[in-house]
Amino acid sequence: MTRTVLIMDKQNTQMNASHPETNLPVGYPPQYPPTAFQGPPGYNGYPGPQVGYPPPPTGHSGPGPAGFPVPNQPMYNQPVYNQPGGAAGIPWMPAPPPPLNCPPGLEYLSQIDQVLIHQQIELLEVLTGFETNNKYEIKNSFGQRVYFAAEDTDCCTRNCCGPSRPFTLRIIDNMGQEVITLERPLRCSSCCCPCCLQEIEIQAPPGVPVGYVTQTWHPCLTKFTIKNQNREDVLKISGPCIVCSCFAGVDFEITSLDEQTVVGRISKHWSGLLREAFTDADNFGIQFPRDLDVKLKAVMIGACFLIDYMFFERTR
Repeated sequence: MTRTVLIMDKQNTQMNASHPETNLPVGYPPQYPPTAFQGPPGYNGYPGPQVGYPPPPTGHSGPGPAGFPVPNQPMYNQPVYNQPGGAAGIPWMPAPPPPLNCPPGLEYLSQIDQVLIHQQIELLEVLTGFETNNKYEIKNSFGQRVYFAAEDTDCCTRNCCGPSRPFTLRIIDNMGQEVITLERPLRCSSCCCPCCLQEIEIQAPPGVPVGYVTQTWHPCLTKFTIKNQNREDVLKISGPCIVCSCFAGVDFEITSLDEQTVVGRISKHWSGLLREAFTDADNFGIQFPRDLDVKLKAVMIGACFLIDYMFFERTR
């Protein structure tokens, strides 16, 4: 028996001599040399996702142990940082579960009752007065970015038509997908011409109208009507007689059709003397009921952009 044990120990010693790294304490797995996994010449690891295959479903954690992210793998339903087009270091709002019959990308709006819209300062525009495409960050009340909006207008239109210019505003989510498109046609900017007043169309997803915001003629007050996709009146917006944001904010009340019940509010915030004097970068806040239809919330965001261009977009 002792002879047999000595022979087995000798065999184990010979095996460990050929692979020194395996000479480890009992209970530890062998640490094989890297050359054991290199594969044939020209092998560069597993191929990436192939064209035509759908992305992994929501909640898929990818390969590897649960709770440990895999390098170069997307993290779903997690805040995303440094997305192209936005400021670095600002987290994106995690995507909530989409409610029933919700257009893709609008599920973010189902969980919030307030959005903040911050227009980015364009250095070229400040120094030269040359009008550039506007860019906006749309955040929730926690400071997380919900969307990023960018104007898509040619140079000639921006600098010749000024604030009255027609535009297309594209709103993207944290995956870089365009989820809302705003289309503003060229209309008359004078209240003396009630037949051709301002209007904006809201599409979600792009190409599918979900509502409209139209200016309502009034000799003194600022008024708009929010319409659904069938152009039926749903809500009204009322502003002050003189829209001026000097040293104070400006509120536009969102009410029921009889103007007896306040549903929400679009507020232009005072941004400070220097910012207001030398730039046209504005800050807005939109309040609405949390349980309001996400399509109407998207239409209210479109109304905010129309108000910005009509009253606060100055030509320098």
